[in-house]
Amino acid sequence: MFTQRKILVVEDNEINRMMLGSILSTEYEVLEAENGQEALEVLRKHRDAIVLILLDIIMPVMDGYTFLARMQEDPALASIPVIVTTQSDGESDEVTALSHGATDFVAKPYKPQVILHRVASIIKLRETAAMINLVQYDRLTGLYSKEFFYQRIKETLTAHPEQEYDIIYSNIENFKLVNDIFGVPAGDRLLVNVAAMFSRQVGRGGICGRINADQFACLSERRFDYSEQLFVEAGNQINAMSNVKNMVMKWGIYHIDDRSISVEQMCDRALLAVRSIKGQYRKHFAAYDEALRSRLLREQAITDSMEEALIQGQFIVYLQPKYQLKDKRLAGAEALVRWIHPEWGFQSPGEFIPLFEKNGFITQLDQYVWDRTCAFLRDWDRKGYMQIPVSVNVSRADIYNADLANILLRTVHKYGLPPSRLHLEITESTYTENPGQIIDTVTHLRELGFIIEMDDFGSGYSSLNMLNQMPLDILKLDMKFIQSETAKPVNQGILRFIMSLARWMHLSVVAEGVETEEQLERLREIGCDYVQGYFFWEAYARGCL
Repeated sequence: MFTQRKILVVEDNEINRMMLGSILSTEYEVLEAENGQEALEVLRKHRDAIVLILLDIIMPVMDGYTFLARMQEDPALASIPVIVTTQSDGESDEVTALSHGATDFVAKPYKPQVILHRVASIIKLRETAAMINLVQYDRLTGLYSKEFFYQRIKETLTAHPEQEYDIIYSNIENFKLVNDIFGVPAGDRLLVNVAAMFSRQVGRGGICGRINADQFACLSERRFDYSEQLFVEAGNQINAMSNVKNMVMKWGIYHIDDRSISVEQMCDRALLAVRSIKGQYRKHFAAYDEALRSRLLREQAITDSMEEALIQGQFIVYLQPKYQLKDKRLAGAEALVRWIHPEWGFQSPGEFIPLFEKNGFITQLDQYVWDRTCAFLRDWDRKGYMQIPVSVNVSRADIYNADLANILLRTVHKYGLPPSRLHLEITESTYTENPGQIIDTVTHLRELGFIIEMDDFGSGYSSLNMLNQMPLDILKLDMKFIQSETAKPVNQGILRFIMSLARWMHLSVVAEGVETEEQLERLREIGCDYVQGYFFWEAYARGCL
């Protein structure tokens, strides 16, 4: 049902109130008050619905001038237009009323058509201004809306072609958690504080806008002294103003050096700088430059090509052998994936694997590697080759897949293999992220018959307590750790201690990245079980081992 606009008539004379009510009631809902005090009470109750006030000046209890002054003290009431009514037609009365905040002035006796036209015109002007304000400004923070922010930047750059400017972009990390944990009102207060800090930092010469839910941007005159400390202090100011503590903001800067691109592209470049440091501890800002642009374009090209590459079989699975030191024989292998692109050639896994872990494609690639590895094992068995196990990587994204065990079981059963032929390598850092879930998942996989290997041990994440809690079969020592430890004198390293610990825990030990005969002999001397690396691969191929 259509709701009529409400008009408040403040008049101590009952006959005058009735006259105004009769004139206005055909088009509006009329509320009445006998004096200023009563009018304030009506306003507090209906402030959002009242579109205009007709106010007499001479009244008991609280006169019209006092009422206007009280309205101006409250920003929510000050925006409501007021038409002052009085029997005096003196210019001084009109000026006084307007100086107190009145919008218009009409004299008594009332002329119905004049009243109606004045009221309609003022209401239309107010609603038009409100709509423009809604389009131009963000309702929560008072900053420019995205579209108007872009427009103001265009105008500023056109008006000052000689001035150098920067666009500074900010994003609150994990803002959704703020709303979830502290509630939406706390999240809104945080956004208001961010907007206030932005406005203070750029001053009168800057232009600030709210671009997205928790993303802000501003245009500021060029400066060259950006530093980590500057943005740390800005974040500290926001934390100090908010109940939300330890909030982390990331900042991106685009020095406007190409005015031929659109403002939207300029802001996108600043946003790309923000995203380039997402999740990086102690890194609070980054500037967009050609190096960043090239890296991001490269990452985008990889992302655009990855699914088609998987379909076309561009990902090749190689097997790196594992050598048993005690019996001097081949004891297994590790599946390594390489990307041979038809145009780019060989792609380093150090480039595409981290990107796939970030965008989630790693789960599809892992499942492809598991399938190809099991296919190799079945073919070997059919040819009568020695039945050896092969290790495959299980990424942290795989661990959080509730269907992981079923996927792995379906894969080994598809090729008629027992689960023990597939060793599952889970990187050391994964164990620290969600220990409870990791332990449950790994325990279940081990109960199904899969062999569990902790990969990259010694890379700096694990604790002895975690090692004791985790159900494991094999410990794989990190390549850099091996290279570092074997370079030390025998009595100074901790390799012997780790070997003793592994024996006490009934774990086998694999040393990765063995590249020299000296490293091999050191590992043989301390009782390491298995080795793998380029030295062994080449030597085994020559028949020297």
